Amino acid sequence: MLSLDHIAVTAPDLGTGVAHTEAQLGMSLGPGGQHPDMGTHNRLLSLGPDFYMEVIAIDPTAPAPVRTRWFDLDSGHRAPSLSHWICRTDDLPAALARAPAGTGTPLSLSRAHLQWQMAVPDTGRLPFDDTHPALISWQSTPPVLPDSGARLAELIITHPQADALAAQLGLNDTRVRFETGPAKGLRAIIDTPNGQRVLQ
Repeated sequence: MLSLDHIAVTAPDLGTGVAHTEAQLGMSLGPGGQHPDMGTHNRLLSLGPDFYMEVIAIDPTAPAPVRTRWFDLDSGHRAPSLSHWICRTDDLPAALARAPAGTGTPLSLSRAHLQWQMAVPDTGRLPFDDTHPALISWQSTPPVLPDSGARLAELIITHPQADALAAQLGLNDTRVRFETGPAKGLRAIIDTPNGQRVLQ
């Protein structure tokens, strides 16, 4: 069974991504860290006791990885946006056996005290035009972040084949809505201490 783990804003650089996200939410992000295996770094924000968001970008101070980076970060300098969502599973091999081809190869990763496995596609792009969720399995306790007071109200995934994506995932979460549209897109409705905001 899959469950929501976190959402990701990607950006051409971390500063630009943080500025974009903080402007949309009206909140300051917390610290993050580096991912040496992927040559990326991030900043984090709690969106509840079991859900969070990250802003992630290529780390210019890190050596280039030996493989394609996650979240399609190698494809070029695009404007910052909410581009990916990540689902947690207790059995990553079984989840991958049910997932479409190209969902990824499990990689064992770590940062400080955190340990996890994540399915990373060889191309950097996930099925359904990069709209399928990335799959993660925590080998340690997931990040425990200070409560920001913000909560995810709704995550809307738009795609021409949204119905097929929803059926394939079988995700049972009332916060997630699949919407058929001419182009792919993600947007999150977030309740913040300053009112409801839209992150996209």
